Amino acid sequence: MDIDKSKKLVRDTGIRLLKAGLIARSWGNISQRIDQDNFVITPTGRTYEDLRPEEMVQVNLHTLEHVGRIKPSYEKGLHAETYKLRSDILAVIHTHQLQASVVAAARRDVPVLNKEMKKIIGGPVLCTDYSLPGTKKLIKMAVHALDKSGSKAVLLANHGTLCIGKDMEDAFQVALALEKACQEFIELEFSKISGAKDSSRKSIRAWYLQKFGQEAIA
Repeated sequence: MDIDKSKKLVRDTGIRLLKAGLIARSWGNISQRIDQDNFVITPTGRTYEDLRPEEMVQVNLHTLEHVGRIKPSYEKGLHAETYKLRSDILAVIHTHQLQASVVAAARRDVPVLNKEMKKIIGGPVLCTDYSLPGTKKLIKMAVHALDKSGSKAVLLANHGTLCIGKDMEDAFQVALALEKACQEFIELEFSKISGAKDSSRKSIRAWYLQKFGQEAIA
């Protein structure tokens, strides 16, 4: 893909994710493959509202060297290794979206709960063990989980998610579907634990208050 189009696509996707409530502030990162050797990624430490297309950073897939003075996301290695996994991966999105992050904090795998989500995500979503962000261990576990599951998403324990796609729209839809799948998974697990038929947020809060008290929520 043309580099200027790639930079604009990455910036625009950041705004879309922000509006969809899947990212906040400067958390998470987004990248688009340019060719077999390079990709464009969001810079480090910048809020999505303020980003301009020209501030997206070109990174070499093999050396992790970048073009220009603006520093790329420190998760660039994770994106690079993900692109190396399969040549048909053209976009990568890393988020800290709420429902998926809750499941990732619980370190649970998520089965695909219905046909619609299976069609989008492609398979069960595995959760890695915990490792510090940006480390080789985390990168290795994330790529292994994607390869093992055949899914377009992986949960990173206590850290968030990684979603991939054949293009940016595909990766964006995976992030949306994953959030819905994780919400349904949480509600299902709550029903199993509490025996309640109603698994709305209000019911979950009421059950939690009754079991653990106000101090546990404050």
